[in-house]
Amino acid sequence: MNKLKQRWGLTSNWQILAIILAFSVNGSFATWIAKPITEFIGISAENDGWLFWVIRIPLIFVVYQTTLPITGWVFGQFKFFWNMEKKMLRRMGFKNLFPEE
Repeated sequence: MNKLKQRWGLTSNWQILAIILAFSVNGSFATWIAKPITEFIGISAENDGWLFWVIRIPLIFVVYQTTLPITGWVFGQFKFFWNMEKKMLRRMGFKNLFPEE
């Protein structure tokens, strides 16, 4: 636990628990939100097979990344998740949006 706290810059075990809970809740939330979106688009696993998954997986990824800071805020860890989000976006090539601080 101490290595994780040091790596993430945390001060307590409660913060680790809150972060792990936020990750898991957000993952479930992202898949839950993706379902009505795919239904609205008009695709389903039964009818469209592989196309459904080609669309759904990136959709879940976008929803997950978008809602992660919000979920982090609910669990009192917004700063941690916002910094993580900026770091990931920089790695994806969006360096101009979030310059290094």
